[in-house]
Amino acid sequence: MIKFVGSFETVKSLPNTAFAEYAFVGRSNVGKSSLINAVVSENIARTSNTPGRTQSLNLFNVDNRVMIVDLPGYGYARVSKSDALRWVQRLEEYLLNRSQLRRLFILIDSRIGAKDSDLDLMDFCDKNGICYQIIYTKKDKKVREKSQLQLSHENHPAMMEQIFETSAEKKQGLKELKDIIGVK
Repeated sequence: MIKFVGSFETVKSLPNTAFAEYAFVGRSNVGKSSLINAVVSENIARTSNTPGRTQSLNLFNVDNRVMIVDLPGYGYARVSKSDALRWVQRLEEYLLNRSQLRRLFILIDSRIGAKDSDLDLMDFCDKNGICYQIIYTKKDKKVREKSQLQLSHENHPAMMEQIFETSAEKKQGLKELKDIIGVK
């Protein structure tokens, strides 16, 4: 059973639980909410075609065993520079202070590839020893940018070696992700 715990504006307002947390983050419009919904086989995360809809830290309790955290996107979104900066600061605070975090899933649109904002987050995680895993989304879509940077564990010490390729729409590449989180 999946239960929406709440939407939280600050890291300090998050409930202090003993549940392991698996957080999803990525550039705005990467398909984060769609992937979360596909992983849990329920429409729990709000989806939108408008970048930047997720603006708070959204927690979902899965079977009273783990928490899924839907983090606000970064990169392009129609928000003020001060809001965008506040989101980045809140993300960094979450990553540095949330002891329940077991893994951060950094989502990258497979049609576009990693952008500077993705690399900045990866560098931040590497420097701070925050374990993360890359997930390429929208693998069922046509590649738009042919020359994409190839990401590798050798250049990013906190990155898990395996990179997942997923399609929320076609339900592809979800099994391994479900196994890590412990979702049936």
